[in-house]
Amino acid sequence: MKSYDIVVVGLGAVGSAALYQLSKRGVQVLGIDQYDPPHTFGSSHGETRITRVAVGESKDYVKLVARSHELWREIEEKSGDTLFTNCKGILMDSGRGPWSKYGSEGFLEKTIALAREFHIPHEVLFQKELRDQFPQFQLESSWKAYLEKGAGFLRPELCISTQLELAKNYGAEVMLNTAVQSLDSSLEEGIILQLENESIFAKRVLLSAGGWLKDFLPKQEKSDYKICRQVLHWVKITENHAAWQDSPVYMWGFGPNPEDFIYGFPSLDGESVKMASESFLSTDHPELLNREVTSQEQRQFIAEKIKGRFSGLSNEILKSSVCFYTVTSDARFVIKPLTNHPKALMISACSGHGFKHSAALGEYLAEKLLGIKPKVEMGLI
Repeated sequence: MKSYDIVVVGLGAVGSAALYQLSKRGVQVLGIDQYDPPHTFGSSHGETRITRVAVGESKDYVKLVARSHELWREIEEKSGDTLFTNCKGILMDSGRGPWSKYGSEGFLEKTIALAREFHIPHEVLFQKELRDQFPQFQLESSWKAYLEKGAGFLRPELCISTQLELAKNYGAEVMLNTAVQSLDSSLEEGIILQLENESIFAKRVLLSAGGWLKDFLPKQEKSDYKICRQVLHWVKITENHAAWQDSPVYMWGFGPNPEDFIYGFPSLDGESVKMASESFLSTDHPELLNREVTSQEQRQFIAEKIKGRFSGLSNEILKSSVCFYTVTSDARFVIKPLTNHPKALMISACSGHGFKHSAALGEYLAEKLLGIKPKVEMGLI
């Protein structure tokens, strides 16, 4: 039986980061994934992800995302890849009622308060100022916006593949298209991972399998983690091409419900812009997710989310893609020993706001597994 210090199960956003961080510390580490990451079955694909430092989700996460920004730049220097594009970021609010987001009421005001507390460079803009700078956003007079100068977007597929390659360069082993069927904690000194055709021993296991975490949970815990289908759209640009190419990333809350929301990115090809909303209808398991996007869904997105809010966009969606969130009731990350497996540490339920934190989460988890004092202590475990 092959033996490792640590086995990382799931090599998406957090798993790839943890594998890289463990490998560069000289750990005998193996990464396993049931697919070939980066892939299109989980939560970490679709060209771009927003990153911002004043995260209204919780004060606990501010230092974490700031550390991730440092790590993305370090990884870029090592690899030569461009992972993080700083294009600024805007949060827009109707001003008519508190914006509820990621379990946090008054999301815009909390974001502004955190920016002030942590001295994050920003501006608060009102309708005329915002329209003058960014004419593609059609706001009414009551609107208010937060502009963060250090925000931007990450390229998720490249972030994952780059960290996996760096990990292998540091000596990590990787097994792809390989599913872990079960974990056996009957040995006091570690865990046996049962694969289809062999068993592997690990002193510690990091379970970072996203929605597939549910396969390893006891029955009474499975319902704590909801799999919520999300649809990404690329909308055709008709005019204001320069404004869309130079656009900041943005999050736009236009009503009191979590679904009254749209977010998007600058155009990367000059012809279309990626935009999406959020849905919190749950599916029992990632394998049951509907991965097809109908023309009716596309028409509904145009009618309910885009019409009257943007200039320079057509009613034509060039392509759509499906991913999912693994969501908890309070939208907070879950980092804890896996029930019945004390040598296994689980990380999941990033609830739609995890990619921006993933580099530092990988570092944090590696340090925790190795008994090292974390560079950023978050009180998450």
